[in-house]
Amino acid sequence: MKEQFLRRVPLFASLPPGETAYLAQTLRPSELAAETLVFLEGKQDDRFYILLDGEVEIIKALGSDAERLLGIRGPGSVIGEMSLFSRDGRHTASVRARTPLQVFEMTRADFDALLHRQPTLAYEMVRLLSLRLDESENLAMRDLLEKNRQLAQAYDELKAAQAQIIEKEKLEAELEVARTIQRSLLPRTRPRLSGFDFGMLMEPMHSVGGDFFDFIPLGGDRLGIVIGDVTDHGVPAAIFMALTYSLVRAEAKRAPSPGDALQNINRHLLDMNDSEMFVTVLYGLLNCVTREFRYVRAGHELPVLLDARREAIPLGRGEGQPLGVFPEPELDEQSVALPSGSLLLLYTDGVTEAIDRNGQPFGLSGLQAVLRADRPTSAQAVCDAVYDAVRAYRDGAAQHDDIALVAVRAA
Repeated sequence: MKEQFLRRVPLFASLPPGETAYLAQTLRPSELAAETLVFLEGKQDDRFYILLDGEVEIIKALGSDAERLLGIRGPGSVIGEMSLFSRDGRHTASVRARTPLQVFEMTRADFDALLHRQPTLAYEMVRLLSLRLDESENLAMRDLLEKNRQLAQAYDELKAAQAQIIEKEKLEAELEVARTIQRSLLPRTRPRLSGFDFGMLMEPMHSVGGDFFDFIPLGGDRLGIVIGDVTDHGVPAAIFMALTYSLVRAEAKRAPSPGDALQNINRHLLDMNDSEMFVTVLYGLLNCVTREFRYVRAGHELPVLLDARREAIPLGRGEGQPLGVFPEPELDEQSVALPSGSLLLLYTDGVTEAIDRNGQPFGLSGLQAVLRADRPTSAQAVCDAVYDAVRAYRDGAAQHDDIALVAVRAA
């Protein structure tokens, strides 16, 4: 019965029978009394529930003047899952039991393990996120329409202007939610490894974008470092970025090499991508003992490596094709040593392709000039200095592409 029930849960509907059977055996059943506050908005947690029986209320701003019932969910619903998109596991709304509940409990660790076993589940998570955003969007629209009706009674001559204001506020609210979710996916703190200092920066062209980066601890003395750039901009690129980001984290921890990881990610993207979008990726392994950085480029920008005197260290360059286009893309696999005092910078083309008011690009020469002229005290200061230099170069011109930076300094 448990296995049959799990197959009817939309999030798990695409799982193979063996995986569903395993979940039915391992998920922890629990019972909760009516009126139980299952989750509290803003509080941290490391678990979510699959509702077997009963009903729950989803509430925003519980106990305040702005309290709002977002919805009621019944058997088959997944509750508390939005905390998975937050690094610190904070819930975005409160959940209260309307009736006695029977639930399956699933921890963040359980879900991460499931995602590693079934990486295509990342697509279902993106779909579930889209549905949650749609629900929030529809509720906000109902509230706005009611306010508009009340205003129209007294201010009939302002109907057209009011409709435009509502639409603008709606769009801004949606983009702010999307921006918050995307920011929560990316690392919030820099790795702390003996002998190395790290920096990071991501500034989308719009509220959300397609650039991303990540640091992936792989055990022992190895750290995975990845940076990527999705074609296009805005919300479509952000959704494709979230999918790619999830696949990278899943494959990085189980593939034997960076090249194998990117080939596996490419196969998943081809299976799930009907939008004809693609992504360039650079994924490498940093060995903190040997100081070797072994990386693979899938159509991404070549890194910049400077020695302690800020002189460029030449890097090998082979053919590399982006992911999501070809069944077996060519990948550029290289390995470099990071000598003492050296600086490695990974970046997206939003840096070098930034243009000034005359349409002239910042270029690789502009980037290298910043790195040679400025000797900041930390890797994070390197990223900040590069971004500041690009912004100054634009001299008020609009940003035309997303920007992502990852810096590694060897002590």
